[in-house]
Amino acid sequence: MSATRKAHIAVLLTNLFFAVNLGLVKHISPSLIGVFGVNFFRVGITLLLFWILWVFSSRNAGIDKKDIPRFVGCALTGVVINQMLFIKGLTLTSTIHAALLMLSTPMLITLFALLWLQESFTWFKGIGLTLGMAGAILLILSKDGSGISSITGDVLILINAISYAVYFILAKPLMTRYPPLHVIRWVFTFGFILILPFCWSDVVRINWEQALFSQLVSLGVLIFFGTFLTYSFTTYGLKHLGASITGGYIYTQPVFAAIIATLFLPEQFSVEKAVAALLIFSGVYLVSKK
Repeated sequence: MSATRKAHIAVLLTNLFFAVNLGLVKHISPSLIGVFGVNFFRVGITLLLFWILWVFSSRNAGIDKKDIPRFVGCALTGVVINQMLFIKGLTLTSTIHAALLMLSTPMLITLFALLWLQESFTWFKGIGLTLGMAGAILLILSKDGSGISSITGDVLILINAISYAVYFILAKPLMTRYPPLHVIRWVFTFGFILILPFCWSDVVRINWEQALFSQLVSLGVLIFFGTFLTYSFTTYGLKHLGASITGGYIYTQPVFAAIIATLFLPEQFSVEKAVAALLIFSGVYLVSKK
């Protein structure tokens, strides 16, 4: 099998794992682990696995001192704000809402690129951003038939998407100077240090004796498949497919999430969600159109 075909499979699995994450988090938090405590295990164990990979790669592990502030900025936006608000928002809203709102990330990246990187503006981008924002607003204001979603949860997911978009802008120069896995490893290193003050109180309150076997399995799957392999496969896709094709697979996340939520969770796919999804998909397509 060619490296390109392997990369396509890897990126597709990445988005499937992400959709599965949405349901796993709800099974674990807050019933077993506090909202922020989940991030202690996701980030901490994934960080350990990344450093184990480095041990066997025999590559230089250092970074230039001048790049440390940018790495810290990436850790703040890509791990601390992104991960913590994502988990908190997900416990307050439905998985379908969360997956659709995460599609705002490519549009936000385009917006920030226009403002900060001074990329050229086109009418396609303008119309796409307008449609995408309209879809996000409709989704936030719509009522969920299952009563799971809330405006607070949706807003937290949207802020998480904004933070992740800023992370992409900050990380772009680093990706040109270091291998992608090298960047992610150091971003997770600084990120883990920064989240410790917020997570530790949730960690010490965990009652492992009351944990269900399914919750322990879910936590393991969330860490290994939903975090470690997700970041690793995304990096592999970036290397062999490029950013555009790898990013394009984000469209599959809401599809996977809707199927999983409808089959295994008490959630419904309403007409309002369908209209919001159409607006967001159209917006992402137009801002990505050459």
